[in-house]
Order: sequence, then structure tokens, then C-alpha cells
Amino acid sequence: MTDTDPRFTALGARPGKIVAVHLSYASRADQRGRRPAAPSYFFKPSSSLAASGAEIVRPAGTELLAFEGEIALVIGEPARWVTPDAAWSHVASVTAANDFGLYDLRANDKGSNVRSKGGDGYTPVGPELIDARDVDPAALRLRTWMNGEIVQDDTTAGLIFPLAQIVADLSQHFTLETGDVILTGTPAGSSVVVPGDVVEVQVDAGIHSTGPLRTTVVQGDRAFDAAVGSLPTVDDTQRTEAWGSAEAAGLTPPAPTLTPELRAKLERVPVAALSGQLRKRGLNDVTIDGVHALTPGSRFVGTARTLRFLPHREDLFASHGGGQNAQKRAFDAVEKGEVIVIEARGETGSGTLGDILAIRAHARGAAAIVTDGGVRDAEAVAAVGIPVFTAGPHPAVLGRRHVPWETDVAIGCGGTTVEPGDILVGDGDGVIVLPPALAEEVVDAALAQEAEDAWIAEQVASGHPIEGLFPMNAEWRARYESEVTR
Repeated sequence: MTDTDPRFTALGARPGKIVAVHLSYASRADQRGRRPAAPSYFFKPSSSLAASGAEIVRPAGTELLAFEGEIALVIGEPARWVTPDAAWSHVASVTAANDFGLYDLRANDKGSNVRSKGGDGYTPVGPELIDARDVDPAALRLRTWMNGEIVQDDTTAGLIFPLAQIVADLSQHFTLETGDVILTGTPAGSSVVVPGDVVEVQVDAGIHSTGPLRTTVVQGDRAFDAAVGSLPTVDDTQRTEAWGSAEAAGLTPPAPTLTPELRAKLERVPVAALSGQLRKRGLNDVTIDGVHALTPGSRFVGTARTLRFLPHREDLFASHGGGQNAQKRAFDAVEKGEVIVIEARGETGSGTLGDILAIRAHARGAAAIVTDGGVRDAEAVAAVGIPVFTAGPHPAVLGRRHVPWETDVAIGCGGTTVEPGDILVGDGDGVIVLPPALAEEVVDAALAQEAEDAWIAEQVASGHPIEGLFPMNAEWRARYESEVTR
């Protein structure tokens, strides 16, 4: 039956197993905002295979069927405990694949992908195989078209984990047998398809090509039965991930917490004035204590991009400290106008950044860097030109005291909590955290207070005593209001 089953035409036989990689391309990882330290996997049933030209059915009652153009490896010689240097010799051929997934079922699967990725027809493969001996695994090109327009275009040079590493890693855990298929992950550009869409995937290696792997989406008329199992469910998070962005999903992005108008106001107000207004509203624990400007006179306004360090532990640093770790991801992902805020637990016994990372943040347009830990290469960091507020300089490297752990989470820095998107303002008095919901109210009140204090200062400078003037009594208040409204 295997030899005549059209699902296995390209492979020539039914594979024993299909193993798929979660995140492998840097472009996709950056789009998702997380870069794994090591590859991870899931299985797909061989019954999900389909040939080029087949149709894929979107089940009734679902909306988020997404394509993922991928390079598929077909195992030739069985592999068990092979090294990366020897791994490619166990690959017989390379072909195109499309790792379709139904995001409506992702939450129900809780990461297993059994239903969301295992449906009939969800793994088209082919149409032609390329002999692995004829190609450089680091120079394969992957392209995907939707309705004739190219939507994915990347090469294996953009992989976080080389193809040979993936084969070697899997062989540590089980035997890769002849005919097994490995789906090696998708680059950025994966998105949702609807009935009527046509998706084509092609892999090229110099003069060799798989040709286009063509799949047409059709609407199904059968819905899932609640009496038998869980039903599809979606939310805006799933929609955003399936489409690739909130904008592509047709979701209205949240209003920016820091508009140009609000930024302009905050740039006119000292931190002390904001502190006074927040205190009047019952907010006393909003200052990042113990940090000072590396360059005197530094000032900034921006929104928080957070980075969290854990206390150093040798085994955790070994697994989380190398490669594109959380620290490097934060500095690579910071956007214009954002402030990298680092939780270092007030530990000043090592640096939390140096000049290279400061240069990267400056090049990305970051507004500032705030850390309640130390700064290494302090003079070089100061020379970069980006405002840096720190607990002080220290010559030691990060790994002496810290493990870079995670980004874009609520953190504690200098004794206060900072959430991603909080507004931060820094000057010679220190750094303050401004809750976005209060920002307009607080800055307007602070500007009004600053104008009032400036008027009082003029009166004192002209010889008036402070009593009754600071703060103003009813007589002085009436005079002030009559002058400022004239």
C-alpha cells in the first residue's frame, strides 16, 4: 500500500516518524521575541503527509490555519549518537515541506501539537528530492509563495542551529531510521491562509531544486464534536502569533504609552517634580534607588524594556549564559525611544553591560540604559553617548555574579517594580518610574507646579520673605493667579 499511496509519492515510502523543530531560524525567533539556547522538537504523524498538488481542509468553525515553509531532511543511513561532523552523511536527501498548523487547537494541545499540527494533509512534502551529497547544508535557499507573492525567503545561513547539529542532537535521544523525516523549522513570514489560497514552497541548492510544492486550501463542512473532545478556541494572542503580528491580524495595537506630545512635556519636567506629584497620589515607591548617571548632566525619557538577571550558579550559567542569551537578545531587540532596565538585585560585584552592548543600544536608538548593578568598561561606555544610570563601575564580567535569565517581564530594579512599557525619566536626581495611566495627569500637574515655583523664586529673589509665600497663603495665591492669567 505504501508504494501506491499518493501521500508518500515524493518519499517513495511511508516514514517511520516525522520530527519537527520548534524555532530554528533567527528571523523567526526575533519575530517571536525569544531565541532558544538549544533546539526543541515535536512529532507529527506520517498520516499528515501529502503530495504536491493536494488540498488541505480548514475544519468548520476554525479560522487560524497557518502555513510554515520548511526544508525537510530525509534520513538515509540510521543515526544513533552521531557527532555533528558526521551527521550530514546520514542524510540521504533534502526536499520542501509545509508544516501547516491550526492555531485554534494550540491552547488545547498545551505544546504537544498533536491536534494542531497532526491533521490529515498538514505535512505536504516534495515534489522532488535533492541528493544531500550534492549540496552544502549551510547554503540552502527556502522560499514560500502565497497566491503567487513571495512571503518567505531565507537561507540556512540564517539558522540558529545548523542542520547537522539538529541531526546529531536528535540522534542522542533515539535512532533516526532510514526514511525518517526531519522538518527543520520555518523562517519569518509564516501567516494565516483561508479557503482559496494557494501556497507554494521551494528549496534550491545551487543548480538543484525541489520545484514548487503546491497546496490549495479548501473549506471543510465538518466541525469538531464537543461531546467527544475539546473545541477550537482562539484569542488575540493566538491571532497575533498565527498572522505574525497584531497589525497583520487586523487587531488594533494598544495606544502608545509615550506619545510625542507626552514625551515633549516630560522632557521639560525634572524628576523631583514628578516625584512630588506621584507622592501626592500615594505613590512613594517609584524611584530606582542607588543608581547615578555615568556621565554627569545625563537626562532621558523613555519606555521600559526589561532584562532580568538571576544570582550566579555555575550550571545555570552554562545553560543560559552562552550564545544569544537574554542579555544579548535585549540589546538586539530594544527599539527607538526605549530604556533597557536591568534587574541585577543591587549586586555591584560585576558588570551588567560593557561598551559593545552600549554601542548596540545606541545604534538601535535606545533612550537610555538603567541598571542597579555595575558597568564594565565604564569610561568607554560613557563615551558612547547614550545615557547610562548605574550603581557604579566594576571591572568583572557578567558571569562573576549573574545569570542572564529573561526579557520583557516585570522586574525589580533599585527597590521598585518596573513593568515593560512603564515610562521612565532620569536626570541628576535619579530615575523615576511613571505608571502610563497616570502620566498625562502627573506631568500636567508637575508643569503647573514648576511654573508656580518659578514665580515664587522670582518673588524671593526680589526680596520677599518666604513666610506666606512658600507655600503660598490666600493673599499670595490671589496675586499669583491674577498675574499669570493677565
